[in-house]
Amino acid sequence: MIIPLILSGGSGTRLWPISRRNLPKQFLALTAAETLFQQTVIRAARLPDAAPPIVVAADDHRFLAAEQLQELKVSGASILLEPTARNTAPAIAVGAFHALEKDPDALLLVLPADHLIGNDDLFAEAVSRARPLAEDGWLVTFGIRPDRAETGFGYIQRGDAIGGASFKVNQFVEKPASDLATRYVASGDYDWNSGMFMFRASRYIEELGKYAPEMVEAARAAYIKANTDLDFIRLDAEAFAAAPSDSIDYAVMERTERAAVVPVSCGWSDIGSWDALWLSATKDANGNSTEGDVIALDTQGSLIRSHARHLVATIGLEDVIVVTTPDATLVARRDASQEVKKVVDELKAAGRTEHDLHRVVRRPWGSYDSLESGDRFQVKRIVVKPGAALSLQMHHHRAEHWIVVKGVAEVTCDDKVFLLAENESTYLPLGARHRLRNPGKVPVELIEVQSGSYLGEDDIVRFDDVYGRA
Repeated sequence: MIIPLILSGGSGTRLWPISRRNLPKQFLALTAAETLFQQTVIRAARLPDAAPPIVVAADDHRFLAAEQLQELKVSGASILLEPTARNTAPAIAVGAFHALEKDPDALLLVLPADHLIGNDDLFAEAVSRARPLAEDGWLVTFGIRPDRAETGFGYIQRGDAIGGASFKVNQFVEKPASDLATRYVASGDYDWNSGMFMFRASRYIEELGKYAPEMVEAARAAYIKANTDLDFIRLDAEAFAAAPSDSIDYAVMERTERAAVVPVSCGWSDIGSWDALWLSATKDANGNSTEGDVIALDTQGSLIRSHARHLVATIGLEDVIVVTTPDATLVARRDASQEVKKVVDELKAAGRTEHDLHRVVRRPWGSYDSLESGDRFQVKRIVVKPGAALSLQMHHHRAEHWIVVKGVAEVTCDDKVFLLAENESTYLPLGARHRLRNPGKVPVELIEVQSGSYLGEDDIVRFDDVYGRA
């Protein structure tokens, strides 16, 4: 069987302000009703002989990955948690060790979780061409047939043919300058490097051991010393941190003598910038891609996104990006959208949080929206999913008032447990042990008013938590 290995550890800086560290682009619905992560899972599941996926995710994203798999009703998936980011080569290695535990002949299909593929049938056909090569010991990458001279991608030069419509890799080329990219495309000998691969798990470990032995041993130790936490496999932090941070391209693919490429035209995009999203999006007669409450007058070739209860109007603009969220707005030329990462760097350097969290913060039990804050107070809108519960907790520096506006909440406050219906409220004194639970079948919504000398999220002492955070 083919075991999909889905890499979903990206931090999502290039699609700021929609994508942020705690909610990166792979977990966002940017092009369809499903998120990019979910689209990847669905695409892999449709392949013949596909096994349940192995997902490698950042620890901070564990509940996002688990919840989105649950929404798809995927069973049998494994979620391996990276304690720190070490790039793709170590991530694939721990996934390979896990796959080998399931099947010594495991065939891995490595897929980044944040890519878009427009034609799943053509992708599946490419996988069927790659499979016999992978079974024969080749490390196969999928090359995207270029339709333009793109400088934001790496390129693969095809070598001698291997069977039908598959080739040895002659060389990998870093992101080229514009004139060189133009020559590559004109030659017809080059494909874009998609970052998707297929090989036997044992062959990958063998080649990684040959070219990066310290990496494979660190990954092996991290997997052997891993522990199970709820539905997650937590890799050993110390061992995984010892693995050199490197991509599969540098660590293996550019060095192995058994690299093959299967070219494919399947409407692929890595959605690596707002301009890339515009290229992939459906556009109106003026070449605009819009979402949300937008009025675009005398505007052409632009991407404009708004959010609930916020109107964005443009007049006389061309080839621009306008993206607004409740706490940040980006305005840029489309051809400068690769520079968004510089904004994120500025936010980090200034000690700000807009690169890290949205105003609406997702939690395994639901979400909260910070509506207003000031000196010694903060107001939040809290939504708790049916059957979910916050941890039993207390605060050293703040008291809280809860007002239920929808549903029925079960409240624990020290030794008291009681129900709170719509339009009812309660007061939680500073230092009280408290918990909020939704015993019903509809979401509970409430307004929380915090007051005190310090209102940070780190002023939480957890005593009991169904999500293992205590």
